[in-house]
Amino acid sequence: MAASARGAWCVPCLASQETLQELCRKEKLICKCIGITRRNLNSYEVEYLCDYKIKKGTEHFLVKWKGWPESCNTWEPKDNLKCPAILKQFHTDHFKYLSQLHLSNSGILNGIKSLDPAISDSIVKKARQRIALRRWEEELNRKKSHCGMIYVENTVDLEGPPVDFFYINDYKATPGVITLGEAIVGCECTDCFTGKCCPTEAGVDFAYSEHKQIVIPPGRPIYECNSRCKCGPDCPNRVVQKGPPYSLCIFRTHNGRGWGVQTLQKIKKNSFVMEYVGEVITSEEAERRGQQYDSKGITYLFDLDYESDEFTVDAARYGNISHFVNHSCDPNLQVFNVFIDNLDVRLPRIALFSTRNIRAGEELTFDYQMKGYGDLSSDSIDMSPARKRVRTACKCGSATCRGFLN
Repeated sequence: MAASARGAWCVPCLASQETLQELCRKEKLICKCIGITRRNLNSYEVEYLCDYKIKKGTEHFLVKWKGWPESCNTWEPKDNLKCPAILKQFHTDHFKYLSQLHLSNSGILNGIKSLDPAISDSIVKKARQRIALRRWEEELNRKKSHCGMIYVENTVDLEGPPVDFFYINDYKATPGVITLGEAIVGCECTDCFTGKCCPTEAGVDFAYSEHKQIVIPPGRPIYECNSRCKCGPDCPNRVVQKGPPYSLCIFRTHNGRGWGVQTLQKIKKNSFVMEYVGEVITSEEAERRGQQYDSKGITYLFDLDYESDEFTVDAARYGNISHFVNHSCDPNLQVFNVFIDNLDVRLPRIALFSTRNIRAGEELTFDYQMKGYGDLSSDSIDMSPARKRVRTACKCGSATCRGFLN
C-alpha cells in the first residue's frame, strides 16, 4: 500500500487472510485490518489435529494452531484440548481412512501407540481440504446475488475448490458483445394477468401461473416484465430476474462425474431453479475454445441459437452454480429462453425450470443436448450446450441413457 496526496492506493493481495495472520504472528506484527491486535497476537485456537501418539501413558495430539504457521505446531496432551468437535472429526477421518483400506477399527485410538505416517498425512490433507472448501463456500455466498444459500461438500475424495473458476451472477460480455440491454417501453398493468402485458406485446403467451410456475411448453420464449413496467416487484411475471430461491449444495459425486449440484429443499414441478450464465462469446470464438475443451473432455459451451447462431455462453471459467450441474438423459430440469430488459433475440437468458417434483437431497440435472426452442424430438436435437467433435461417454445411469453426451 502506498500513500498519495489523495489517500491510499491499494492492490489485491494474492494471500488469504489466514496466511497474512500467520505471517503477522510469526513476525510479531499488529495489523487490525486482518484481525491481529495486541490482545490476540499471542492467542492460540485449535484449527485442526495433525497426528496422535501415546507419551508416558498419556494421549497427545499434534495441533495446528489457527493463524499460526505450521512451524508452530505443538504436541498437546488430550486434557489440554477443549475442542470436542475437532477431536471427533479427527477420529472420524481416522476411521474412514482405515475403512477405505478395508481394515477393521472401532473408530477410536485405544491401543495405538502412534499413527502410521500415511494415516496422519491423509488426516492433514482432509483437514486442509475441509478448510479450503469452507472458505470457498463463504466466498460463493459473498458473491451470489440470490436469496438461497450455497453449500459445498466432498465426502468422496481430496479434491478441493476449482483453481480457475470465478463466480458471476449475470452474463459476462467479451469484446464485441453487448449483453446489457435497456428496455424502451414497459407495461402499464395493475394486474399483469388481465392487462396488456409484455408477453402480449411480444406476441407470445403469458409464461407463468399466479403461483409463478411455468405453464408454456418447452420451446416457447418467456417475456418477463422489465425495469420500465409499472407493475411492482411482486408481479407474477417477474420470476427469473429475482434469481434462484432455493438453497443448493455443490457436492462431489461418487461415480466419477466430478462435482454435481443437489437441492436442499423440495422443488415443485414447473418451478424456476437457476440460470445458466457465463462469458458470452461469438460463435467463431466458441469453435476455437471447443477444440480445446474437446481434448479435456469438458462441456461448458451453450449456444444462444433462439433465432440465430451468433453467440455462445461459455461457463468454463466464469459462471454460477449451473457450472456444476451434471448431464442426464432423463433430467429434472428443462431449458427456456428468457427476455427481460435486453430484447435482442440473439441474446436470450437461459433459465432452467423443474420438469417434475424434486425431493430435497436429489441431484439436479439437465440434458446437454436440450434446446431452448423449436421441436424437441429426438430427430431434431443438436448439441446445444457444447459442439463436441469427440464422443464423450455418458455416466448419468438413467434407464434411458443414450450412452454418449453427444
